[in-house]
Amino acid sequence: MKAECKTAECRQFIKHISEKSDMCQLHQTHPSVLKMSNPLRQMNNRRLPPLPPNSHNRTPSPKKHRLVHSMVVTGKQNPNADVDGADVDGACFLCEFKLQNFTTPSDSSTTYLSTSAELTAITITIHANLKTDMKTEENSLNLQQETVFQYLDEFPECLDSYIHHHVCLERLQTWVRNKLQISKPDNKSCNTSQRHNGFHNHVSFEIQHCEPSKKGHLLQKVRKEISSQSNKADVLRKLSNCVAVATNADGWNFYLVNKETQVIYLYFQTDSFHLYFSERSFCIGKIGSKTTVPAHVALTCQPLRTEEINGDERFPLGLGVKNDRAKSALVFPVLQESSNIIGVIELYRYSENPGFTFEDEETGQCLTVWGCFAVFYAELYNSMNRQKGLTEFLLAVTKSIFQDIVSMDTVIVKIMNYAKKLVDADRASLFLLDTTTKELYARIFDTGFVGEIVEVPQKEIRFPMDKGVAGHVATTGTILNIPDAYCDDRFNREVDLQTGYTTKSLLCMPIYIRGSIIGVVQMVNKLNGVFTKSDEQSFETFAIYCGLALHHAKLYEKIHRSEQKYRVALEVLSYHSKSSDDETASLVNKHMPEVIEGISRYEFSPWAVTYEDKPLYVLYMFKEFLRDARFDMNVLARFTLTVRKNYRPVPYHNWDHAFSVANTMYTIIKTNHHHQFTPMECLSMFVACLCHDLDHRGKTNAYMVKSASPLAAIYSTSTMEHHHFNQTVTILQNEGHNIFKYLSLDEYKQILGNIKQCILATDLAQFFGNKAALQKVADAGEFSWEKTDHRYLIMTILMTSSDLCAMSKPWDVQYPIVTTITDEFWRQGDEEKSRGLVPMPMMDRDKESELPQLEVGFLAGICLPCYELMARYLPESQPMVDGAKENLRRWKELASQNEEKEKTTGTK
Repeated sequence: MKAECKTAECRQFIKHISEKSDMCQLHQTHPSVLKMSNPLRQMNNRRLPPLPPNSHNRTPSPKKHRLVHSMVVTGKQNPNADVDGADVDGACFLCEFKLQNFTTPSDSSTTYLSTSAELTAITITIHANLKTDMKTEENSLNLQQETVFQYLDEFPECLDSYIHHHVCLERLQTWVRNKLQISKPDNKSCNTSQRHNGFHNHVSFEIQHCEPSKKGHLLQKVRKEISSQSNKADVLRKLSNCVAVATNADGWNFYLVNKETQVIYLYFQTDSFHLYFSERSFCIGKIGSKTTVPAHVALTCQPLRTEEINGDERFPLGLGVKNDRAKSALVFPVLQESSNIIGVIELYRYSENPGFTFEDEETGQCLTVWGCFAVFYAELYNSMNRQKGLTEFLLAVTKSIFQDIVSMDTVIVKIMNYAKKLVDADRASLFLLDTTTKELYARIFDTGFVGEIVEVPQKEIRFPMDKGVAGHVATTGTILNIPDAYCDDRFNREVDLQTGYTTKSLLCMPIYIRGSIIGVVQMVNKLNGVFTKSDEQSFETFAIYCGLALHHAKLYEKIHRSEQKYRVALEVLSYHSKSSDDETASLVNKHMPEVIEGISRYEFSPWAVTYEDKPLYVLYMFKEFLRDARFDMNVLARFTLTVRKNYRPVPYHNWDHAFSVANTMYTIIKTNHHHQFTPMECLSMFVACLCHDLDHRGKTNAYMVKSASPLAAIYSTSTMEHHHFNQTVTILQNEGHNIFKYLSLDEYKQILGNIKQCILATDLAQFFGNKAALQKVADAGEFSWEKTDHRYLIMTILMTSSDLCAMSKPWDVQYPIVTTITDEFWRQGDEEKSRGLVPMPMMDRDKESELPQLEVGFLAGICLPCYELMARYLPESQPMVDGAKENLRRWKELASQNEEKEKTTGTK
C-alpha cells in the first residue's frame, strides 16, 4: 500500500509540472532535459515486475532503500545517454519518492512552480543530487548488492528487457569482449555437448552480437566445416552439428524428409553416408500432427522452441528419437524455396540445464538459413557432376547400341545391362507392348546369376497390359517408384513365390516413341537402399535413348524382313506366273454339268479327277458358296487357274492335295444342313482350303527354321502357313484376280481375317491348343453357335479335318496317298542327312519298316480325336470317323505283320 501511495503522489506531481512548465523555454535553457522520456508515460507503461519487498509476501527491510528527497527520476529516450554508465531508468525502479517541497494541487499551502526557470533549477538539482549520490555513495539508494543479485536471479527477464531496450550495441559488444577475456571456460567442467568439432563455446554470442563484418568471418568457420561435404545429407549433417554447437545443445538429431511420400527418415550421425535415403537412414514415421516433434515441424515448416517436450499435445510422442533426459527442444525446418522442406534439425537440452532462449533461436535460424544456401550449391554441384556422368554414360550407350544393331533381342539385352548400371539395380526387365492384342511380352529375362544379361532366347511370356506394376505403367504412362513392393497392391507376389526371389524396391518407367508407349522397363531392388528421385530423373533421360534404340531396332528388323521378303518374292516370281487370258477363256468356255455325281460324298476320291478337270470342279463348288452373291466368272476362273499354277510339283503338298482339301470342306458344309455358319464364313473356309498350301516346298516348318530359310527369318512361328496366306493375298491383289471385289470394305477385311485364321489353323502345332479350347467349352456345356469365338473354334477343327482328309478315305485310296506323303518326307530326310542332321523316324527312308506303326500313332493320336470332335457338332461327318477307324485297323494289322517278320528274322 505504501508503494502504491508513493506512486500516486509521484504521478500527481509529474502531471502538475507538465501543466505548468513551458517546455519550449525549457528546451532553450537546458536542451538535455528533453532527452528524458515523459515520466507519466514511463510510469503508465512500466514493464518490470514489482520490487522484491512486494514479491512473495516478503516484509520490506528499512535498510534496503533510503528515500531521495526533492527528486524526480525519469527514463531516457536516447539509449546512448547514461549517468556514469548507469541508466537512470534502472534506478527509478529501485527507489521511493518523498515529496517534501510540494504537495498535490488541492493543497492550499503549496507554492506551485510556475516558471521554466524554477522547473529547470529543480531538474538540475535532481540530476546533480543523483550523480553525486551514485558517484560518492554506493549505498545512497539503500540497495545492497546481494539484494540486486537476488532480484535479478528471480526475475532475469527484467535484465533481458532492460538490456534489449536501453543498452546500446557498442556497450553490449564491450561487455561481451570483456567477458570473453576474463572468463575462459574450464574444459573439465564444460558439458561435452558444448565442444563440437573445434567450435568454441562463445560462438553463439559472437554470431548474435558481433559486427556484421566479423559475423561473415564466423560464418566462414561454418562454411569450412561443411565445404568438404558433397551430398545433401552430409551437408545437412554438418549444418546440424554447427547449429548444435552454436546453441550449446546437449544433443541433436537430423532427419531427412521426403515430401512426396510424406515420410521422415532419421539420419545416423556418421561420416560414411553413401546416398540419399540409403541404409544409413531409417523411417521414423510420416509428416503430421499429434505424433513427434520433427513430424510437427515438418508439417508446419516453422521453427519450434519449447521448454517442456513431454506433455505437449502437439507432439505427444516427444522427440523423433526417444530421450528420457531431454526436456527442452529447439527445432528448425530446413527449407528450399518457400515451403519445400528437405530436413529437420532437432536440438535438445537435458533437464538439469536451462532451456533455449530467444537468442539461441535467432542464432540457429541464422545458421540454418545460411546452411540452406550451402545445401543448394552442394546439390547444384552434385547435379552438374551427375549430368556430366549421365552425358558420358549416354554417349557410351549410344555408341554401343547404334554401332551394333543386329536384332531387337540384342538391343534389349544392352538396354537392360546399361539400365542396371545406371541406377545400381540388381535385376532388370523390359516388356514390349503389342498394340494389336493389348499385351506386354518379353523374350529376354535377367536371371541374376551372372554379372551381365546374356542373349538367351526363352519362351515368350505375355500378359494383359493392365496387369501388375508394368501393366499399370503401360496403361497410365506414369513413373512408379515403389520403395516397398509388398506394400503395394499392384505388385504380383506370385512371381517371387515361383522363383524364390524377394523383390524389395521397384522403379518402373514407360518407354515412348513419337508420343506413344512402346514398352516398359522395370528395375528391381536397388543394391543400396531404395530408388531415389535422382534415379528417376537419370532413368527418365535414359528411357528416351531406349525408345530411340528400340525404334531403330524395329526399323532395322523391318528393313531386314523387307529384304527377305524381296528375296522370297523374286524366288516366287521366278518360278510362278499368272494364268494367261487364253487359259482363262478356255476354262470359262468349258461346259459345266448341272450335277457332278459323288462330289459331295465322303468316299469320293479327288485324286481321281484329272488335272485339267479340277479347275472346272472348283468353279462348280464355288457356285454353291456364291449362290446369293455377285461374282464375275472370268475373275473366278482366272483366280482358280493362278492358284493352281502357284502350287509346286512336290509329291504330296501340291494342287491335287489342295483340291482334295477344298472338296472335303465342300462335302462337310454341304452334308451338314443344320450348321449355323454364315455364308461369308463358308466362303472363307473354302477359299482357305483351296489356298492353304500355296507355294509349298515339300518341307516342314521345323526344317525351314533349321535350314535358315529366308521364310523362317520372316515368320518365326507357323512359317509356311503365314507364307501360304501371304501368297493368297498376293494373288488377290493381282489385276483381274480379286474374287471379292463386290464386297464392302468391312466385308473384305472380315473375309481376309477369316481366311488367315483358317490357313494358320492347318499348322498341326496349333491343333492341340484349338482342340483343348473347344473340348473345354464342350465339356462345360457352354457351346453356342451364336457366339463368334465358338464358331471360330469349330472352323479351326474343320480345317484340320479337311487337311487330313486322306486318312479317312477308303483303304484303296488312302494307302497310295500315304506312300506319296512318305516319299515327300523321305526327300526331306535325305536333305537333312546331307546337312549332317538326324531326321525324324518318319523322315528316314532307312526306317521304312516302322511306317505302319507310325501311321497307327498318327491316326490314333491326331486324326481320330479331330474327326470325333467335329462329328460331335456336325453329326453328318461321321463317315470320316468310320473311315479313319477302318484304316487304323488295317495299319495295326500291317504293324503286327511287321513285328512277326522281325521276330522271325531275329530267330533266324
